[in-house]
Amino acid sequence: MTELLKISLPDGTVREMEPGSTPADVAAAIGPGLAKAALAARVDGEVRDLNRPFEGDAELALITSKDEEDALELARHDFAHVLAEAVQALYPGTQITFGPATDDGFYYDVMAPASREPFGMDDLPAIEEKMREIIKADKPLRREVWSRQQLIEKWESEGEAFKAEWAKELPENEELTVYWSGDDWLDMCRGPHLASTGKLDPQAFKLMRVAGAYWRGDQRNAQLTRIYGTGWLNKKQLNAHLHRLEEAAKRDHRKLGREMDLFHLQEEAHGSVFWHPKGYRIWRELEAYMRRKMDGSGYREIKTPQLMDVRQWTASGHWGKYAENMFAVPDIVPEVDEEGEAAAAPNVAKDADWMAIKPMNCPAHVLVFKQGITSYKELPIRLGEMGCCHRNEPHGALHGLMRVRQFTQDDAHIFCTEEQVVEEVRAFCKLAAEVYSDFGFKFAIKLALRPEKRLGSDADWDKAEQELRDAVLEAGMMNEEFGWEELPGEGAFYAPKLEWHLTDAIGRTWQVGTIQGDRVLPERLDATYIGEDGGRHRPVMLHRAIFGSYERFIGILIEHFAGRLPVWLAPVQSVVATIVSDADPYGQEVAAKLEAAGIRVETDFRNEKINYKVREHSLAKVPHLLVVGMREAEEGTVAIRTLGEKEQRVMSLDEAIAMLTAEATPPDLRG
Repeated sequence: MTELLKISLPDGTVREMEPGSTPADVAAAIGPGLAKAALAARVDGEVRDLNRPFEGDAELALITSKDEEDALELARHDFAHVLAEAVQALYPGTQITFGPATDDGFYYDVMAPASREPFGMDDLPAIEEKMREIIKADKPLRREVWSRQQLIEKWESEGEAFKAEWAKELPENEELTVYWSGDDWLDMCRGPHLASTGKLDPQAFKLMRVAGAYWRGDQRNAQLTRIYGTGWLNKKQLNAHLHRLEEAAKRDHRKLGREMDLFHLQEEAHGSVFWHPKGYRIWRELEAYMRRKMDGSGYREIKTPQLMDVRQWTASGHWGKYAENMFAVPDIVPEVDEEGEAAAAPNVAKDADWMAIKPMNCPAHVLVFKQGITSYKELPIRLGEMGCCHRNEPHGALHGLMRVRQFTQDDAHIFCTEEQVVEEVRAFCKLAAEVYSDFGFKFAIKLALRPEKRLGSDADWDKAEQELRDAVLEAGMMNEEFGWEELPGEGAFYAPKLEWHLTDAIGRTWQVGTIQGDRVLPERLDATYIGEDGGRHRPVMLHRAIFGSYERFIGILIEHFAGRLPVWLAPVQSVVATIVSDADPYGQEVAAKLEAAGIRVETDFRNEKINYKVREHSLAKVPHLLVVGMREAEEGTVAIRTLGEKEQRVMSLDEAIAMLTAEATPPDLRG
């Protein structure tokens, strides 16, 4: 008699099933509702197809649309395969490569047949329609195990050069799988997939754009077309996503930066920002705010060099781990000809000394700490710096203020004893929470754990990771309210780190602040203090930042507030606009009193209609427009039009000054 399989379910029950049974069979045995709702299965913790037979006794959890993360991953994977099938059905001779799921959808890299141009935006409607046809056909998605030789022969016979190349590199001893869509199209894939194309909602996806992509990411290889799509479980989710994209486009900090005259970027300084007076005013307000927070928390501000000898970066470990992201310059004086002209590209001797522009501040802070003899009684020492750094980011990765080559951090390093680590991290958690709350952000805290390639002993990593956990627990933030999560493998090469992820007004998340517990750098750079026993001891070095970088944080703020910055941050807090030229003297008086009260004010006495002025200053995101005419001049009042409000308010000038003064006061200075 054949022994039945024992399938354990999440509710603690055990189902006995015939050998060869599948998760779909279990779902059907439980009830028709679950059989219809089931999308895939988690078998002994591994996500699998519903129709893949059990190999033995197993723990089973059925995945439905309620398990959104797993369900979306599966759906997007399937959308990618349907996309490839649709392209080949419409355009025979198209070669396919690979197409993964992404954070909000999917893509597939393809090469158009030689008989036509590469695919473009005009091709997307037809491809979408073909995809819907394939989905509505409800084609079964069937898994098969093939040999490497079968795969090679299959792809070579069909002229799929890219797939054949990849198949030749697959290991013989691994289980190699393909997935059929119906009986007429297949792709090699690890899976898993949904049971059929009909499990997808044909109205829950949209092809978004096309872009160039090199085979295997190497520009020396053939250029392919990458077709991007967004995919969801239902049309409601798709519409919500498209609305977020539309809202994000309106909030794009690059667009608003131009409209508000805040900054610009140009090719002469790739990845570096040209700040205009209004944009730099935002910077200065943020910098003053952060200085007050750091001064109040016992930090001492320092300033360290931009250039340091490469030997210092070698000692710190950065040259070995990070050199490709650093800018280095030879420590030489260029030769000058008789006319005083230097060569555009001077020859650099092989034995020339090299200097590197700092990509981070930490090694320099260790050098400051090492000046003189430090006693345990002086610890903790908190050194802060508004440190300008440079990183050699690829041109294609640069993105407005969000990804730059030159940036300034609200950086600090805390040197402390082993016993002080948890308390210092706890205090930082509280400080970061105060800062983010002042800007109206909700945030989540995540712990990034040791990466595979790292420096330091496992014992040190164990201790450093646990210290960060203990600190968050003591701060009362290791719970669902603060989105606590641990991220295996995502720490820095020298230390684990806590990360603060902010959620903006349209639901996007941004990773900004961090704190890292580092025992590697003090060891490598020989940082010591004199302990109570009179001996030398290594301090623990805590790397921390709250804004992350001023550039990126300003970009986030612009998009979060859609340019309508809080009055205390707005570069221009008010504009006094006159209705008629006879009111100009009173307008000057109003502006002078506002300026005397510390309000950043401009005037608009142009011979233009007031509605034109209102539109122009609204586009510039000025918080308050104070409109004055002859009536206001006679009564000593102002008519205030507040950005985003339909109705204007009339109040006395003194009342207006009091209101604006209150709103212009930074949150940390309010009573």
